Amino acid sequence: MKAVMFEAFNARPKLVTLPDPRPEPHGVVLKVEATGVCRSDWHGWVGHDSDIVLPHVPGHELAGVIVAIGKDVTKWRVGERVTVPFVGGCGSCPECHAGHQQVCHDQFQPGFTHWGSFAEYVSIHKADLNLVALPQSVDFTTAASLGCRFVTSFRAVVDQGKVSAGQWVAVHGCGGVGLAAIMIANALGAHVVAVDIAEDKLALARTLGAAATINARSVANVVEAVREVTAGGAHVSLDALGHPETCFNSVLNLRRRGKHVQVGLMLGDHSTPAVPMSRIVAHELEILGSHGMQAHRYDAMMPMILSGKLKPELLVGKEISLEESIDALISMDRFQGTGTTVVTRF
Repeated sequence: MKAVMFEAFNARPKLVTLPDPRPEPHGVVLKVEATGVCRSDWHGWVGHDSDIVLPHVPGHELAGVIVAIGKDVTKWRVGERVTVPFVGGCGSCPECHAGHQQVCHDQFQPGFTHWGSFAEYVSIHKADLNLVALPQSVDFTTAASLGCRFVTSFRAVVDQGKVSAGQWVAVHGCGGVGLAAIMIANALGAHVVAVDIAEDKLALARTLGAAATINARSVANVVEAVREVTAGGAHVSLDALGHPETCFNSVLNLRRRGKHVQVGLMLGDHSTPAVPMSRIVAHELEILGSHGMQAHRYDAMMPMILSGKLKPELLVGKEISLEESIDALISMDRFQGTGTTVVTRF
């Protein structure tokens, strides 16, 4: 199979030919029809993820067709269209038994714990627990954009933030995660204020339902700007970027008893950001993380997509080839372009 591989961190990946994968007894092999290029892939490429063993094939946002099945798989058949969360559970630990596969003790992540979907074929483990059936009306490109950014945002807004109609939600960072969060919060009837430094991303945020936008480069104080727009602060605020400054602002722009949800990864030099603990205590703020979403929770999200209440296809910014994914991957830290980049040509 053709695949993108890197042999050292921060070294330019190459398009190579590798043996096709075989399914684990509990797993399947998918023919990859589409795979997203995500900032998490960039974090892996620069060496921020300790699970990666070199040489490595990245890619964790994917959709495809089952082409091979392990002997212990009972729920799936060759030819079925599927997608998969970027965090898969083992099915045996206490968290999996409680339904929280997104924080499994022995989780697997294609593109991190083993070779991923920047390839023609990919191996997926624990298929009976982690695969998600893909309705015919949802195309592969849209489905690939769900796997990390959209489902992480859905869990952050719905399950962690518990956003409800009429609340103010602040979203810091209007990349793929942030734009998805804006769409989801708006669909729930919340008022969204979007914060970014790029006018094109803020313009897209408005088309997706943001009631107000703030250019962080154009205001003297982001926190005060959010508090003014929301008449006292956000009920729920998300750092969708993963930076000490956006994290700090997200906490400070909350109203009393508000919730901060950390969605953007905080890795490398950003792994231990400062937080305003005195404000957290005095205003009884909640600090929550959001790490992917379980396969069984797709049952809450998919009906909203099928009904048109959520339109993740609007977040797809560019479709590229597998070879073009190399430049897309290594330039992710420049935050170029709007929406999600998806590989659809292999």
